[in-house]
Amino acid sequence: MAVRKAPRAPRRRSAAIVIAFVLAGVGLVAVVLTGIAAIDDDGQGARRGDGLRPADVGQGTPVPQPPALAAGLDLAAWSSHTAARSGVPARALRAYAEAEMEERAKTPACRLSWTTLAAIGRVESDHGQLGRANLDPDGMSRPAIIGVPLDGSQGVREIRDTDGGRLDGDTTYDRAVGPMQFLPTTWDRYGADGNGDGVRDPFQIDDAAAGAAAYLCAGGRDTASGAGWWAGVMTYNRSVSYARLVWAAADRYAGAVAP
Repeated sequence: MAVRKAPRAPRRRSAAIVIAFVLAGVGLVAVVLTGIAAIDDDGQGARRGDGLRPADVGQGTPVPQPPALAAGLDLAAWSSHTAARSGVPARALRAYAEAEMEERAKTPACRLSWTTLAAIGRVESDHGQLGRANLDPDGMSRPAIIGVPLDGSQGVREIRDTDGGRLDGDTTYDRAVGPMQFLPTTWDRYGADGNGDGVRDPFQIDDAAAGAAAYLCAGGRDTASGAGWWAGVMTYNRSVSYARLVWAAADRYAGAVAP
């Protein structure tokens, strides 16, 4: 969640950037990939341009949403079926669906849909699959996805280290982490234990999706309204171009599951 000083629409041709690290027993190994670095207002965000384009919609335009997921839903069957229709990995879909149901139970007025969570997951990390990363059955994205240093270089705000490198491995600057790209300070406030293992881990998709749901619904937002949806998404990145990109992905997913 960092600010992009001059937002630009994604391009097909992009520069190679370092965005992920493997925490190995013998040291820290950088994974270099081709992508577009878009850093939002809180420091989040390595993402790539591979066909998804921002929607030409105005601020406040509501995004289509499917009906709320029903309590008692067979998530394994739903995730498998929806993955085939949407192209979103089933393991990620399960996390987004669980986060929707849990957040609706806690803050029903927010009316959060899994499609918004999936759209953010798509733009932020391709559902935990950015670069060489893969989403494992346990919900961990390996190698760990860690954003560029927020060092004040062109296009990003300087944010000095806040967690002693505990999450991002950087003791000089903060970096965004995990499949939903949380800044350490934001994770400290909104991080959640989505899989019920007693640990809040931003690198685990269930936890990350639950944290993102809490973040989007903070302050009494109604994400099913145009104004509420845009306000929530733009907490991730204070960029209209970014919000339009997420809008396009959410619209795509809603359309994929429409009757």
